[in-house]
Amino acid sequence: MTDTDTTRTFTPRAPVRTEGDSPCGIAHARDVTRAFVDGLDPAPAAETAETLVLVVSELTTNAVRHGGGRYTLELTATADSLNAAVSDPDPTPPRERTPDLDGGTGGFGWPMVRRLTSRVTVTALPGQGKTIHARLPRQP
Repeated sequence: MTDTDTTRTFTPRAPVRTEGDSPCGIAHARDVTRAFVDGLDPAPAAETAETLVLVVSELTTNAVRHGGGRYTLELTATADSLNAAVSDPDPTPPRERTPDLDGGTGGFGWPMVRRLTSRVTVTALPGQGKTIHARLPRQP
């Protein structure tokens, strides 16, 4: 008798792009990310989806606060990964800094993004700016 394997196919989805230039844009980026994940078939695990939302929130917050005040977000998915690319006009790469435990000035986002993702790359853009590419495995 022959063994039978069952696999679920991945339905490709077009990339989703959005832009923002204010703290309100960060909330919009989270909403766009949730809608993107909700439209994937098969759906990723709920924990993976929320992790992607958190990563997008941190990257867009950093772009608004430290990267020139605006961002472009592109979301893509493959059968194996969820991907977020956040571009901003500042060519300076993110840097580790000591988190501010008392003054509320941050320092937590970049280390968090690096811990939550399976891969992060920073790409300098021609002329000016950078793109931070973050990848999460589709299933934990």
